[in-house]
Amino acid sequence: IEANNQKPPMVLRVNQQRSTRDSYLEQLRDENIDARPGSLVESSIILNSPCPVSQLPGFDDGVVSVQDEASQIAANLLSTNDGDTVLDACAAPGGKTCHLLEKNPAIQLIANDKSEDRLSIIGQNLKRLNLNCELVALDLLEFTGTTFNKILLDAPCSATGIIRRHPDIKMLRKNTDIAKLCAMQARLLTAAWGLLEKGGEILYSTCSILPEENEDMVRKFIDQRDDVEVLPIPIQSVRDAGIKLPIGLQLLPTVGSHDGFYYAYLRRT
Repeated sequence: IEANNQKPPMVLRVNQQRSTRDSYLEQLRDENIDARPGSLVESSIILNSPCPVSQLPGFDDGVVSVQDEASQIAANLLSTNDGDTVLDACAAPGGKTCHLLEKNPAIQLIANDKSEDRLSIIGQNLKRLNLNCELVALDLLEFTGTTFNKILLDAPCSATGIIRRHPDIKMLRKNTDIAKLCAMQARLLTAAWGLLEKGGEILYSTCSILPEENEDMVRKFIDQRDDVEVLPIPIQSVRDAGIKLPIGLQLLPTVGSHDGFYYAYLRRT
């Protein structure tokens, strides 16, 4: 509660194809911008005070992007190999899309979102970062004809882990919204599962802190199927942060640090 009532930190993601965190921290110091390394992933930098992106060295050239640490975990957890077919479902505004491509430009990635306007934002980010992938404006429930080795499903949710970034959530969200959101998440996960090749893997994520949308929802999905293997979240990859659950990892919003997020990693057997 305390963290969700604070002003959120401005967090950067260094494009590790173009620079290193230490090198970029030096560039920030040269510009008199106070910053420190993030605590979760090697690409993250936390600014001591927010600033316009126009002041960030190399921003227009794709050296750095703005993305919370908890969100940056996704591309570190979804293990990809060269040539993998990857779907980033519900992808807009594209932070995770771009990060996946920065981590491995040799994957064949499709970014999907049902909103063409929101999908255009991904296109702008890809252009700035000099990255490429296919953009598909389509409801995931209607996606057919293609299967994937790896899928990232960042599902629409209550956003209770990022209230400090969207404080109107306190006024607009209702208790009755949660059951509707859970039903939508279950439909999306089922649809994504149908697009996953046998042996393929899904990383399911939300920016929620509510068990109903996270571990409880995933557990109900698993209980209805006989082809799901729960993969352990490699805690060392996020430096022992968060709460390790029987299914997945829950991060809570933290004062001066990361947002609230949930991750579950599943394989189709």
